[in-house]
Amino acid sequence: MTENSSAATELAVPTLGELLDGAVVVSLPMRVRFRGITTREVLLLRGPAGYGEFAPFPEYDDAESAAWLASAIEAAWLGPPPALRATVPINATVPAVAAARVPEILARFPGARTAKVKVAERGQALADDLARVAAVREYVDHVRVDANGGWTVDEAADALAALSADGPLQYAEQPCATVPELVEVRRRLTVRAGASGGVRVPIAADESIRRAADPLRVVRAGGADVAVVKVAPLGGMRALLRLAEELSGRGVPVVVSSALDSAVGIGAGLAAAAALPDAGFASGLGTGGFFEADVAAPRVIADGSLAVAAVAPDPERLAALRAGPERTHWWLARLSRCHELLRAG
Repeated sequence: MTENSSAATELAVPTLGELLDGAVVVSLPMRVRFRGITTREVLLLRGPAGYGEFAPFPEYDDAESAAWLASAIEAAWLGPPPALRATVPINATVPAVAAARVPEILARFPGARTAKVKVAERGQALADDLARVAAVREYVDHVRVDANGGWTVDEAADALAALSADGPLQYAEQPCATVPELVEVRRRLTVRAGASGGVRVPIAADESIRRAADPLRVVRAGGADVAVVKVAPLGGMRALLRLAEELSGRGVPVVVSSALDSAVGIGAGLAAAAALPDAGFASGLGTGGFFEADVAAPRVIADGSLAVAAVAPDPERLAALRAGPERTHWWLARLSRCHELLRAG
């Protein structure tokens, strides 16, 4: 068992037969390209506590994917932790679209006062990012950018200086891919801010936490001011809460975000965010609008927040969105391999 799949120790791992009973693979069409894909495949599990979602991205190996299975088992067999609030504020998420499309995208997040803007998209230039961010600033109070590790240190330092020239950035998420690079970017931004008398752009770590054997490494190294945490890659809601407690002790706030989840996975993210002592930053859990169709009716965003409530997939939607035999076989084989890893852990 991987370190990140520790949530499976909260309860006995069900048998493979129990997981397969009621398991269904769905293919969710997307409105815009996101993370390079236009269709999101998800395997849903049904257990005594409800539904869980197993949806590691196809390029992830079995060892990393096992944590996602632990998370799905926790949701379906154990259920959510106690909630401390009934609603969770969310940020708007703006893909790497042309600036002219920004109003259309933001309209899907009524009342949201924070927006996360994708930058450093392959095939685009810094000018595209600047135009997109400038368009977003016209509509929201707080802007954060997400580069998904797409910049070098030099590129990140220059780009973030340019992107924050006309207004502050709440933070820059994963500007570079590696922990040493994040440390160096953070150092350079501190030096630059000190020399100019400006405000340093805070650095948030995402991949350096959710894809790391040691999620705290980037914080101990001095590479992050904020931690972006996601339920499934960390092994479940309770694993996320344990990590958040450790990060809080180090003065690092967390932002609960989506791993491009279906309505079921979003429910787990909302449950984790609602169980945190401090709501803190707006969560990145408003991504349901990127799907043309989902396994349940869309959650309604009210005043920039989502209500915390369990979701049961709609049978008619499941039937309409069911993946074909070849893809279903692929996912069930992956489930079996990851289950074997959890049982061996």
